[in-house]
Amino acid sequence: MRFIKTLFLLTALTMLLVLGGDAIAGQQGMTFGLIIAVVMNGVAYFFSDKIALRSSGAQPVTREQLPRLYEVMERLVAKANLPMPKLYVIPQPAPNAFATGRNPSHASVAVTAGLMELMNDDELEGVIAHELSHVRNYDILITSIAATLAGAITWIASMGRWAMIFGGYGNSRDNRNGGGLAALLMLIVAPIAALLIQLGISRQREFAADASGARMVGHPYGLVSALEKLGAYNKRIPMDVSPATAALFIVAPLTAGQVFSGLFSTHPPLSERIAVLRNMTVTR
Repeated sequence: MRFIKTLFLLTALTMLLVLGGDAIAGQQGMTFGLIIAVVMNGVAYFFSDKIALRSSGAQPVTREQLPRLYEVMERLVAKANLPMPKLYVIPQPAPNAFATGRNPSHASVAVTAGLMELMNDDELEGVIAHELSHVRNYDILITSIAATLAGAITWIASMGRWAMIFGGYGNSRDNRNGGGLAALLMLIVAPIAALLIQLGISRQREFAADASGARMVGHPYGLVSALEKLGAYNKRIPMDVSPATAALFIVAPLTAGQVFSGLFSTHPPLSERIAVLRNMTVTR
């Protein structure tokens, strides 16, 4: 199933770029779109984690700098029988965290400075267990690719809008006139498609990671308390991250330029996640 989802995302990007190229510039545009798709597919698979970390401003952290984070992580990876991921800190005050990577052997976990300041030990353990569940469930590959593709689609749509403003691609007047409506539609649909890619993979995986994380720790109470804090603070403190990477975080960050956040949220409502966790029966 993970392979099918990954293949679907990469195929969707290829189709969108080829059709978008055709709408904007005809045969030449299709060829150009296919070339971009091949390059982007490779980048999305092999480098999506690095792109996500860089775009969020994450910085590698050592044991000496954050011994508390390393202690919690080492305890939980031993329980889950997972390799130790690389650890990063995002120097932002809003509490949040995400995991990324191709597989458990190439995984990274990033936490914000605000998370480390605001969470007690039980809450931090709940958050880290949630992120390690994404690693164990291989959510990290699919979500990281989706974030990369969403950013690429949005960027290409933006480039297309500028191209139309300044006369479009190609030299054929028929392409510019006859294909104008199709090109306009593609440029409107592309950012929506980027959102739909993320919506299709993000919402249910959070419930699964919550439940798996609670079982990893042995109880849901630390994660419940953490989610309550995360929801309260992330409504007030904005994060300087790209909306395309918002789906990676444990709760949806408040980003500058966020539009229709309730309608197009990449996360299920926190109240529902907390209710499900409170109704869990976890045996140690």
